Amino acid sequence: MGSDSHRGSHASCPRCGGPVREPTAWSSAWRCELHGEVHPLLPFSPSREGLDGLLRLSGVPVLAPWPLPAGWLLAGFACAGDERTGTHAAAVALAGPNPLGGPADMVIVTEEPGVGLGAALAGLDSVDPGAGFASAPPIATVCFGKHDFPLWHVDSPDSATFAGEIKALWLWLVLWPDTAGVLLIEPLALRDLRDPGQDLDLPFGAASPRLPMR
Repeated sequence: MGSDSHRGSHASCPRCGGPVREPTAWSSAWRCELHGEVHPLLPFSPSREGLDGLLRLSGVPVLAPWPLPAGWLLAGFACAGDERTGTHAAAVALAGPNPLGGPADMVIVTEEPGVGLGAALAGLDSVDPGAGFASAPPIATVCFGKHDFPLWHVDSPDSATFAGEIKALWLWLVLWPDTAGVLLIEPLALRDLRDPGQDLDLPFGAASPRLPMR
């Protein structure tokens, strides 16, 4: 993550995107004025170098669809955490054509409970999918590691949001506009970009406005 000053200049709160204060001699935690102690969110550029920077740090799966939907590109990465505590969330942003017309964005988040990045991207005030989650039948499926994982719809003000669990972690797929949710009509195959031995020809595009910029 570079030097302490470099980290601090780019870190933000995973729940609101606001600035965070670095640890001090009296506290080892990063702090947001609004949300208190948080894991700092750090951005990485949509490039091989940016992805490699994330992969060197991430302690949670870095999930991306593979193969990518037709015409889609990787549009940035982020992780929440630091060297002291490790990383607790990873986000992969993508951009491409909406099957129903116009452009679309997607962010895939894997995170430990309590981080709140997925919920923040979905425009929620909570750190998890909220009351009543998974009380109805699942609405979509992702395939990962030769297993299928169900996803449930989460009410969101301006996106199509789906959430589920993988390896005791929250998995969020947030898509804009909400009509882009049709991409999940068929099961979506995911890869962990941390896995060794993958020779994927990953296409990169412009930085997504859905993640903090570096």
